[in-house]
Amino acid sequence: MNTHTEENRARLQLWWSRLAAMTAKELIQFGRDTLLLLAIIYLFVFDTYMAGNVSMQLNNAVVVVHDADHSAASRELTYLFRPPHFKLGGEVLDNRAGQRLLDQGKALVVLDIPPDFGHDIKKGKPVAVQVQVDASNTVLGSLASSYAAQIIGQYGFDQALARLGVSERAMQNVPMIRDEHRVWYNPNQKDAWFMPIAELLTVITIMAIMLPAAAAVREKERGTIEQLLVSPLTPIQILLPKVISMTLVILLGTAVSLFAVMHLIFHVPMKGSLVLFFAVTALYTFTTAGLGLYIATLSRNLAQVAMLAILVLMPMIFLSGAWTPPEAMPAGMREAMLLSPLYHFIEMGYGILLKGAGLDVLWDSLLSLVLLGIVIFSFGVWRFKRQFG
Repeated sequence: MNTHTEENRARLQLWWSRLAAMTAKELIQFGRDTLLLLAIIYLFVFDTYMAGNVSMQLNNAVVVVHDADHSAASRELTYLFRPPHFKLGGEVLDNRAGQRLLDQGKALVVLDIPPDFGHDIKKGKPVAVQVQVDASNTVLGSLASSYAAQIIGQYGFDQALARLGVSERAMQNVPMIRDEHRVWYNPNQKDAWFMPIAELLTVITIMAIMLPAAAAVREKERGTIEQLLVSPLTPIQILLPKVISMTLVILLGTAVSLFAVMHLIFHVPMKGSLVLFFAVTALYTFTTAGLGLYIATLSRNLAQVAMLAILVLMPMIFLSGAWTPPEAMPAGMREAMLLSPLYHFIEMGYGILLKGAGLDVLWDSLLSLVLLGIVIFSFGVWRFKRQFG
């Protein structure tokens, strides 16, 4: 009995020693690959830094004015379109000149003030002001249209109060609804808190698929896969070290991106448990690594890995909510999002880092990720063992 137990213990020690040796071998090979090292540094450092400098807000949008009135009232309205949202780009002589600037992309807004604007305002007559907006970029176009409507509406309201002789103090005694809203988790609504996290989670996805696939295909290109197959190693002992080593690399890159870029430069808060975040990241890396292993079985070289990875990555990203809010998608696509591991990873990433949420809140996302991970990773392992077993 003791002999049988000792034999099992010896086999287990041998199994783990081989796994550790192969993992160290994968890390050494990765350290010798200069291009992959540069790619890791670029994606986890410079790419997330650039994402933090990207703003979806309306800043310094160029406004050109066609002022057919040239009165004090028209000048007052014109100069309300000021930074940070707008900046004046000059005056045009007619509507056609403004339309050309919109077509050429040299202006985002054309403000058209009609003749007798100031005279009609003084007389209390209704006046129509035309605002033309370039909405080829729907986000900026919608923001520009909304801000312009607010500016013109507030100007008309102020003029009406002035004509009625109602002071600001008197307005405080008028029954009215006051909008007092509170913004949680990102009170200043900084894009520098949202964009780097979204980019980091996307980068983790790319690397979790590409690195294990690249490591496996590199064995094919160098002809070392045959040497591994005739060794005492099992297919699991060949593929697991690739996933484990690449997971360690991704976790290291994630730590550098979190602490050296997002927290140090953009002051992104980390309200939740970092241990939980890194544990979820490791789980997610194993989940998507199954896709990488499957891609490796279909590819003969790194070029094919890159092309097949694009076919897998794009649907995952589009169905993740990173680029498009789920509420803006058709019903069928919203249901398909549940099959994207990145969707659940983003839910947990933002929940942990910005909201400080724990497993009591995120358990359903974690359960979905675990179930998807079992299916995807098992499929990748099955395909790998079928080809190389």
